[in-house]
Amino acid sequence: MNRTVATLCALVPFAVGAAAFSISPPVGLTRTDLQRHDISIEGHEAIQTRVDFAPGAVAPWHSHPGEELIYVPEGELEVQLEGEKPVTLKVGDVFFVPAGKVHMARNPGTVRGVELATYVVEKGKPLLVRAKDTENR
Repeated sequence: MNRTVATLCALVPFAVGAAAFSISPPVGLTRTDLQRHDISIEGHEAIQTRVDFAPGAVAPWHSHPGEELIYVPEGELEVQLEGEKPVTLKVGDVFFVPAGKVHMARNPGTVRGVELATYVVEKGKPLLVRAKDTENR
């Protein structure tokens, strides 16, 4: 095996691990993918995910390559779209996040908060893109 191939073989696991680490959920958040399907809109798919927020947990500023529809089946969550005031969601509440809109969510309560997130997104793109500049939002 030549030296270039050996070097690449050694770096690939590191790069994959580093990429996975950089998109891992923040402390106190647990994401459980429930379903993923191609849909009738060419180049798009629907993904449904349950996100559990421990008390005080924060999903930092981020966006998605498509729409996000949120339903809160448990607890309380605060969601904020960039440039807007935060909205508090309680059990049974819903919220819509437009495609590409930078937003954040947090659990302001003392018990677990749960979000059922349904995404209609462009296929092949990362589901979540962390915002680069998180100050002054």
